[in-house]
Amino acid sequence: MFFRTKPAGSYRYLQIVHSVREGKKVRQQVIATLGRLDLLEATGQLERLMRSGLRHCQSFAVIDAHAAGELQPVAIRRIGPDLVFSRLWKESGIPEALRWVLKPRQYEFDVERAIYLTVLHRLFASGSDRAAERWREDYLIPGTEGLELHHLYWAMAFLGDRIEQLERPAGAVRCNKDLIEEALFERRRDLFTEVELVFFDTTSLYFEGRGGESIGQRGHNKDHRPDLKQMVVGMAVDVEGRPICSEMWPGNTADVTTLVPIVKRMRERFRIREITVVADRGMVSQATLEAFENSNPPVRYIVGVRMRRQKEVSLSVLGSRKPWFESVPERSKVKDPAPLKIKEVRVEHRRYVVCLNEEERPKDAHDRAAIVAHLKEQLHNGDKSLVGNKGYRRFLEVEGNGHFALDQEQIKAEER
Repeated sequence: MFFRTKPAGSYRYLQIVHSVREGKKVRQQVIATLGRLDLLEATGQLERLMRSGLRHCQSFAVIDAHAAGELQPVAIRRIGPDLVFSRLWKESGIPEALRWVLKPRQYEFDVERAIYLTVLHRLFASGSDRAAERWREDYLIPGTEGLELHHLYWAMAFLGDRIEQLERPAGAVRCNKDLIEEALFERRRDLFTEVELVFFDTTSLYFEGRGGESIGQRGHNKDHRPDLKQMVVGMAVDVEGRPICSEMWPGNTADVTTLVPIVKRMRERFRIREITVVADRGMVSQATLEAFENSNPPVRYIVGVRMRRQKEVSLSVLGSRKPWFESVPERSKVKDPAPLKIKEVRVEHRRYVVCLNEEERPKDAHDRAAIVAHLKEQLHNGDKSLVGNKGYRRFLEVEGNGHFALDQEQIKAEER
């Protein structure tokens, strides 16, 4: 049943109707006509009728009582985040590792709950500890009811408490965070545990306001905020995607200087001998590779290389006429993976794996042609402004009179 208004001349009448089926058709049957709608509203009869019906509807009675101020206000809190991640938190062994590190210490609050709150907050709404305290008010997180903002600050300070100063890169320290990582690694280690493959990468985090007074430095900012101080964070994970350790350095630390120390520390901390490092081309240098090869035992590595800047790669590897192996065929549907061809090239004791995406080749050729055409046009108007553009600079060469011209050999090399 439901209400329906029916127009009659200049008036509208309120009716109670219900739907009935007659054969294959459904029609509305009038149960009662309550009267003119304007009069029912003006005299309050409609409101009194509705209120009298609320006595038989428990849910509407609660809403009506709340609107009248007759109920004690209650808080509405979300329970989903804790239901999911509290189980993962316990299965990872983090609470036990924290209790082990905290055993000789005495705090007036639950440090494990404070750390759990900040981790949960960063998973759902990344922000500061102050933001985490406000965020907690909308969520039910057992054990965090009595925590205050300064407790979160103390918990973060506990993780960063220095145990010993390490060698360069400058600023690297051994702290309580390292003890927890080592305890977690030992927890899942068995007689046959070996970390054969490690993926490592870094990123930068910048500080707002006066943050980063100790570790914050200005450097190459990946967030395009060179005006702010930053720090460099590195993460190592195993082949199953489980984090092994993380490291922090001052913001002016170059990526290429972090890889050798992180490998050395992993061997010392986790007693790992055989290790293979996987990193992108921005993480390595010739000195890094030599250090890997000369260590005892040698560190194996899988790294990206700069195709055009290394003579061995540009001449011997890209110039190799070995046949391609089709790893992924051409697409038959739009959602299929991109086609991929690979070939293996060996130069002395080094093994290179070259990958080719045929779909990208026409795009690269089009982009290259557009750059060269624009360069030709701009060279007539003055060439100094072109040097600051990395995309243009690689196609330019210096002529005898100090001006720039198109480097035809480089353009041909890029076409390969």
